[in-house]
Amino acid sequence: MGIELITLCIVSALFSLMAIGVPLGASTLLISVATAYIAFGSNGFILVTSAVTKVMDKQTLVAVPFFVFMANIMERSGVAKELFNSMAILGGRMRGGVAVQTCLVAVVLAAMSGIVGGEIVLLGLIALPQMFRLGYDRKLSIGVLCASGSLATLIPPSVVLIVYGAEAGVSVRDLFTAGVGPGILLASLYIAYVLFRVKMNPAVGPAYDAPEAQLPFLDRISYLKGLVLPFLLIFGVLGSIYGGIATVTESAAIGAVGSLIVAAARRELTTKGVREALWATTLTTGSILWLIIGAVSLVGIYNLLGGTRFLSGILTGLDMAPIMVIIVMMLIIFFLGTFLEWIAIVFITVPVFAPVVVQLGYDPVWFGILFAMNIQIYMLSPPFGPACFYLKSVAPKDVTLQEIFLAVLPFIGLQIVGLALVMAFPQIALWLPGR
Repeated sequence: MGIELITLCIVSALFSLMAIGVPLGASTLLISVATAYIAFGSNGFILVTSAVTKVMDKQTLVAVPFFVFMANIMERSGVAKELFNSMAILGGRMRGGVAVQTCLVAVVLAAMSGIVGGEIVLLGLIALPQMFRLGYDRKLSIGVLCASGSLATLIPPSVVLIVYGAEAGVSVRDLFTAGVGPGILLASLYIAYVLFRVKMNPAVGPAYDAPEAQLPFLDRISYLKGLVLPFLLIFGVLGSIYGGIATVTESAAIGAVGSLIVAAARRELTTKGVREALWATTLTTGSILWLIIGAVSLVGIYNLLGGTRFLSGILTGLDMAPIMVIIVMMLIIFFLGTFLEWIAIVFITVPVFAPVVVQLGYDPVWFGILFAMNIQIYMLSPPFGPACFYLKSVAPKDVTLQEIFLAVLPFIGLQIVGLALVMAFPQIALWLPGR
């Protein structure tokens, strides 16, 4: 059987299993085991386990449960609520200020966790009711919350960048450093859009009505105490990476311990809270690992059958400019995002795309940032749009999923603009690592 027919059979089987409701991790693992047995007999089972072992042996992936645990502890320690209140008070009576502060708080939360789901849930519980109470435009409130909450895919310590770096063989430290510029760019685009909407129609973003927000600016600064502990934690985690003091995995462990210290300092550290955080970390990490196992086993067998060479040959053989090949890759990732989890997209596409990117003369770190920005678009895009479902789980009952999908459309446009800018001007991502 030729590789073309094998590819068609694998894709058809994957669609069929997902169509009848088989989870993605189980679907990919089942297809890989069946393909290995058909192609190599009972020895195929050994090939499947060796492919999985090779990836699971990468120490960088150990950082994932540490960062997930850190996010869960911070969620239960009340840091996010105090952070939001401090930032809202600092913004004073500025129209649209609460939406702007939500975006800024999202950046800080992203730098403390790297997990999209937990961040959007926190903002949905804290910021969305506040904006609704003040009379903010519903779609503007929902859109800015989903979009800014998705910044965790790009801003370090992004779990997406960790998994990409492990699979592509690229320095996670360089990826973290490269993600700062594009992350700030997207946050700036969101804030600019909010301010533009408020300028055109002040009613969409009323001023914050808390008495503290009406104090003189110097008096409002005293409320910034809510920022001290989060920034110390961020400095400890990211500073240890960029300073060359610790590896990504070691700094993740520092973050996990640091989150416990922060919770203890706030007198929010309880046995029940730690137990719940450990259980939530186990569930999240377990689902991630099963997706990795399924995707890696399928890609490993497909590579042995010549699949990577086949797909790489198609990409390198395209009669078009190199940048157009990159755009084709972005379109493929965007298409896969309509029905696959992001982890599966990493392990299915990166083994094929990364060598081609290098062959075309591009920096794999730059491509990794483009990949993460594309995944951020996937986080908002219907029909899957995980960020939209996360928000729906905690939003008021009158907020429909259809309303959320409509609200995020302008922000998907802003994400595409940001992706195009980083693609056209690579130094937005590469300047900081180069320094």
